[in-house]
Amino acid sequence: MAVKIRLKRTGATKRPCYRLVVADARSPRDGRFIEAIGFYDPLTTPATVRVDAARAAHWLGVGARPSDSARELLEREGVLPRTERRHPARAAAAPAAADRPGEVPAAGEPTAVEPEPAAGTAD
Repeated sequence: MAVKIRLKRTGATKRPCYRLVVADARSPRDGRFIEAIGFYDPLTTPATVRVDAARAAHWLGVGARPSDSARELLEREGVLPRTERRHPARAAAAPAAADRPGEVPAAGEPTAVEPEPAAGTAD
């Protein structure tokens, strides 16, 4: 049985509220779940997130796989370590700013050496 940690939508129309639940991967989004381990309300300022860190760590330890949105909430709450979000194929394909003509390199990137002015030109 594949177990997922994901969000279950609750709340009224156009007033979403979510529960962070552990569910069988085959059950529907708002269907049956094994255990509710947290709560997420995106409408408050700032967004309210509550996670039972001990239960989340338990389920992750026994092989539960978080969805992308659940992973972000677990990272925000410190249950999971933060991960790099860049897609590996896009990161390899994007050349450095120094390789792109006409663009200023970002801070910290190596810059190309400026050519010296030609002899005989006035400053």
